[in-house]
Amino acid sequence: MTPAAPSRPGPPAPRRAPLSDRTAVVLVGCFLMLQPLATDFYLASLPGLTRTFAASIATVQLTLSVFILAFGTMQLVIGPLSDRIGRQPVILGGLALYLLASVACALAPSIELLIAARALQAVGCCAAVVVARAIVADVFDPLHGAKVMAQASTLLAIGPLLGPILGSWLEVRYGFRATFAVVALFAAVLLAATARKLTETNEGRDPLATRPRSLVRTYARVLRSPHFLSYMLVGAASYAGLFAFISGSSFVLIRVVGVATENYGYCFSFGVLGYMGGTIACRRLLAARGMVRTLKFSSAVSAAAGLAMAGLAAAGVVHWAAIVLPQFVYMFAHGMNFPCAQAGAVTSFPRQAGAAAGVLGFLTMAVAAAVGWWIGASNDGTVIPLTFTIAAAALVVLAAAWGWVARLVPVPSPQQRLP
Repeated sequence: MTPAAPSRPGPPAPRRAPLSDRTAVVLVGCFLMLQPLATDFYLASLPGLTRTFAASIATVQLTLSVFILAFGTMQLVIGPLSDRIGRQPVILGGLALYLLASVACALAPSIELLIAARALQAVGCCAAVVVARAIVADVFDPLHGAKVMAQASTLLAIGPLLGPILGSWLEVRYGFRATFAVVALFAAVLLAATARKLTETNEGRDPLATRPRSLVRTYARVLRSPHFLSYMLVGAASYAGLFAFISGSSFVLIRVVGVATENYGYCFSFGVLGYMGGTIACRRLLAARGMVRTLKFSSAVSAAAGLAMAGLAAAGVVHWAAIVLPQFVYMFAHGMNFPCAQAGAVTSFPRQAGAAAGVLGFLTMAVAAAVGWWIGASNDGTVIPLTFTIAAAALVVLAAAWGWVARLVPVPSPQQRLP
């Protein structure tokens, strides 16, 4: 008999078809939508929660601030976890937790249990958002990734566009519990769709990603990166201005300006129309001008909107249009600022995309939580704290885009990184 030939490794196991652009946009858009659904959908219920649970405004604000803190902190864990075990198991577990926590929010008998359920909801939401950003970094180069994020952001805008309107209607007719029931239904549908459609995109899993020493080295590398810090500052400051509006607009518009509760959702959704328009404009500007020139333009628009809002408030103009119209322009700019900032910050780290996305999310949410606390603490029955905070955030966006991002050396594409 002829001796057997030495064994050779067989061909690699066949893989499922790669994630298409269309599937990526739809899934990433829906994953990102979970956060505005969890924050914007029940905004009209915030004043009513003070009566339902006999709680102070500051206590009710904790349902937002605790969510943001938990959402931001857990990104430091969930990002590296997805680098280690893959994107798919992390996001499926996160969606399941988000669903169960939303049901718990709908059934909460006290403000304390509602706050606790919101913290759990934030952890599930965190998994979806971190993995969404990491998927984009896994599959696309920085410019293409920014375009995909802009397309996904157009889709996610449906949530904050229709959510406050539906939330206002549900609050007036059924109370806050109905809003969380609808969120739970959306999460259940998304969980089923994700289990069916999402393929694993992390092809270079790192078994050391969650070890403490490895985490410290990775986070140190991320935080030393000028690309990360520059884009992170743009994104965090732009989101801070948006979160100031999210956390304070219902109290200011309903209690200070006198907008009816059932009409508040229209005021908020009008601003979201600006955001949606910004994401559409972002895709076109990226193709024509590239990321840096797009950010320089959008940051200037942010500053103009913020200064206009603060100027009207300083002049004593107390009218819904003096807040809502400048916020429309601010959110138009945010629709360009944020997709570019997310793609620019994360795509510098192809093998640690989850960790980089986690640090980005943590820092963004930490700033937002501080702003949310400030909006609650500085509430003096006028429009000044809200409008001046948004203006300050806009000026930081302008300084970061023109002073830092504009001076960066472009990051090579994934193909250019290969030896």
